[in-house]
Amino acid sequence: MIELMDRIEVFKSMAAQDPANILARYGLAMEYVNKGDFDEAVKWFQAVLDVNPNYAAAYFHSGQTYEKMGDIDAAKAIYGKGIEVTTRTGDGHTRAELQGALDLLP
Repeated sequence: MIELMDRIEVFKSMAAQDPANILARYGLAMEYVNKGDFDEAVKWFQAVLDVNPNYAAAYFHSGQTYEKMGDIDAAKAIYGKGIEVTTRTGDGHTRAELQGALDLLP
């Protein structure tokens, strides 16, 4: 099995070769979450949204990451933006997940 740092390097290489590769950026963000490097993770979730602002899962996982960082205001903001996007795109399932996460915040 590929070690965590190796996966990060593979995703970085893929993202560098094709800056529009959403899956490489998203995979990189998730690897940083798994590693516990939340600052780097939210940067890569934002990189996903910079390329595709309709990529709903990035809003959810970015919000979750902000929660892990203790930044509740940022989590609320990203969940809210995700709710707007998923309402516009008709992604009811992810919208419900985002709303549920937002409702759990203080």
